[in-house]
Amino acid sequence: MDTEKNEGDKMTDKPEEIKKKKNVRIELHKPDDFKQVYSIGAVGGHSPYDFRIGFYNDMPMAVSKKGDEQVIQRRLETEVILSPLATVELVRWLNQHIQNYEATFGPITKPQVGIKAKKPDAVQDSTELQGYM
Repeated sequence: MDTEKNEGDKMTDKPEEIKKKKNVRIELHKPDDFKQVYSIGAVGGHSPYDFRIGFYNDMPMAVSKKGDEQVIQRRLETEVILSPLATVELVRWLNQHIQNYEATFGPITKPQVGIKAKKPDAVQDSTELQGYM
């Protein structure tokens, strides 16, 4: 498609000129202070301007003395702020990788959580997460 410039010069965008354009190569760089975070869940929200996703881990705390309350400390590890377009691209990327994963390993299923009956007068195993899955 030809377009006219103010000086009278012609600017063209013909197929043969498009082919001459250089390829773009992206090099991924990890800085020295790069940090990986494992997360068991995410919380977040959005505004008209961006999407925010906070990744967290849970740590079960001691059961209350009455035994009627389990406290789980939720620790926010990191937050990612994305533009709406980057969010859509992330969703597409995740969906593709989930499909690839399930094609290789089978469907991803949520574990069934059952309530374990407590043994009377038994010492509680410290490796158990006290009702926390």
